[in-house]
Amino acid sequence: MNDNHKQEVQGAELRTYAEAVDWINGLIPFGIRPGLERIAKLLELVGNPQRRLKFIHIAGTNGKGSTCAFLTSILIKSGYDVGTFTSPYITKFTNRFQYNGEDIEEETLLALANELKPFVEEISATELGSPTMFEVATSLAILFYAKVKFPDYVVWETGLGGRLDVTNIVTPVISVITNVGHDHMDRLGGTLTEVAKEKAGIIKAGVPVVSAVTQPELVEVMKQTAADKKSTLYLLGEQFKFNSLSVQEDEQSFSFEGLFRPIEKLTISLNGAHQMTNAAVAVMTLEVLRQYYALIVDDDALEEGLRLAAWPGRLEMVSRTPRILLDGAHNPEGAETLVSALQTTYRYDRLHLMMGMLENKNHSDVIKHILPIVDTLIVTEPDFRNKCEAGSLADLIRSERSESQTFELIVEPDWRAALDKLQQLTGDDDLGVVSGSLYLIADVRSRILYNSESEKGW
Repeated sequence: MNDNHKQEVQGAELRTYAEAVDWINGLIPFGIRPGLERIAKLLELVGNPQRRLKFIHIAGTNGKGSTCAFLTSILIKSGYDVGTFTSPYITKFTNRFQYNGEDIEEETLLALANELKPFVEEISATELGSPTMFEVATSLAILFYAKVKFPDYVVWETGLGGRLDVTNIVTPVISVITNVGHDHMDRLGGTLTEVAKEKAGIIKAGVPVVSAVTQPELVEVMKQTAADKKSTLYLLGEQFKFNSLSVQEDEQSFSFEGLFRPIEKLTISLNGAHQMTNAAVAVMTLEVLRQYYALIVDDDALEEGLRLAAWPGRLEMVSRTPRILLDGAHNPEGAETLVSALQTTYRYDRLHLMMGMLENKNHSDVIKHILPIVDTLIVTEPDFRNKCEAGSLADLIRSERSESQTFELIVEPDWRAALDKLQQLTGDDDLGVVSGSLYLIADVRSRILYNSESEKGW
């Protein structure tokens, strides 16, 4: 391609939704480059629209998406207009940009991509280099909420970490840090304390913060950062707590006690004990907003919003005959949470589990949680560029397996064939589980629920 033709393509307007998504995804080779210089420049060029929005900023290793779902559901039930920005997406690129629970319209995404494109190309020509896919998607979300939809609140999920994450370009009305665990340690630091410092980087001067971090040394990081920023910290176990009342499949109840008031009983339909923690964090976040910003949330709206909140791909039963459960447990804490739920919430004779992982994950510690409880383990590969090869994952499983663990190990690199095997193996009284990378979960979910291929990714 000669230089003149390159310039024509570069300056050309995007004509369709598919072209817009391809253009944004075409920025993936620029990677995830921590730092806020490029997005700050991009937003400056479009008039800093983020300054007109009220953000609820959510970071954490696990539980971010579920907490976003609880907050969105309750706020909508309370009569507020709500933007929700999350990643990665499960079914379609537009899932990431929601307004009142509905995806951005394809034509709106196309128009906003065309608005951003000349500025992205202008920055690409400077020493800053090209904005990344995540920077452009984040800027697009801000434009969508600030110039098209005008929500009362934007529920705003971090991508990676916190301090240098692109989403940290905003100043929120409240910050939330769900927890800190072993994920993305190749990018965020080799110890949990280093990861905690990155997550705590979303704490802004004078902005209250709610957290469910429990490890003592990491609690210290949160307390120190909040003190340095003169932010009030509301910590699970100190300023608020909850008690489990009942647990069954698709229904859990708990009581809540915060600084401002107790609530006798709240019910959620999301499964797993960790979801009560996420729900309690969401409730405390709203309780703090009531105090600081006179947010109005009636108890009826709180109860109904919590109960109706749904989050795909996390302990989600997508088939009843056979029973197939999806859970994107892709790090050690996620695997521990999945195993706990399988032991306390679900009943079955035999457990058949299919897993596929990405290359950069802590596989050994994930596997240690899974091996003791399975009858069959099917190892496959996500349809994604940096997948972990099924053979190497199987070798790791064989090395971790103890003599007392008698499960059957099946290696099937093709995820479609692996899913067929899982469905065939899972009898009427058994449970089939698909776990690991959310890219695998996205494909399996689309195939089972819609019999279609998904778009998927960041």
